[in-house]
Amino acid sequence: MLAPQPPVAEWLAQLDDWTPSSPGFFVGRPVVLDLAALTLSEPAIAHLISELSERRIRIMGIKGIDSSKLGPHLPPVLTGGGPVGEDRTPEPCTSPGTPAPRQEPASLLLEDPVRSGQTVIFPYGDVTVLGSVASGAELVAGGSVHVYGALRGRAMAGSMGHPRARIFCARNEAELLAINGCYRIAEDMDANLRSRPVQAWLDDAELMIAALE
Repeated sequence: MLAPQPPVAEWLAQLDDWTPSSPGFFVGRPVVLDLAALTLSEPAIAHLISELSERRIRIMGIKGIDSSKLGPHLPPVLTGGGPVGEDRTPEPCTSPGTPAPRQEPASLLLEDPVRSGQTVIFPYGDVTVLGSVASGAELVAGGSVHVYGALRGRAMAGSMGHPRARIFCARNEAELLAINGCYRIAEDMDANLRSRPVQAWLDDAELMIAALE
């Protein structure tokens, strides 16, 4: 996560001073931009993201800002560092004297639909939804995303830097598809791939989408 501090120009200069000592640190990594410390207009946010892109920093999502202030051409607003509302991401159940789990589960299964406004973040592996994902909902998976119903919201796979992750859905009506920081919004998708089963994957840092029929 990057959390710019005012004034932004000085913060960018400090970033430029630091990055030569760690070349390639951000390359290929999905980054969340935390704007909680700033008050920026939409054009200013777009300019900041462009400045970061020139530094080979790809922004996967934004937090710390009202989503209503951003247009669809910008990365999605993440509602927190974990699930909100009634999301189904499980938390380990421990008590004093109970040993911690030896390893995290490799997948998360959601039997109920994901409703609008919900965010499910599971950085440990795949996320599978047996129902649909409503418009305005978000799935963020460290591995692949599988949706057996309609995908109308946003799906982000490979969030922990896994370029081989994929997205599968039974009906593509997605607002955004993203893998390892590369994304396409609905307006950038082939109209022939809407409302049908598709899969998405990365090919040389380009997000590809194809029908599953």
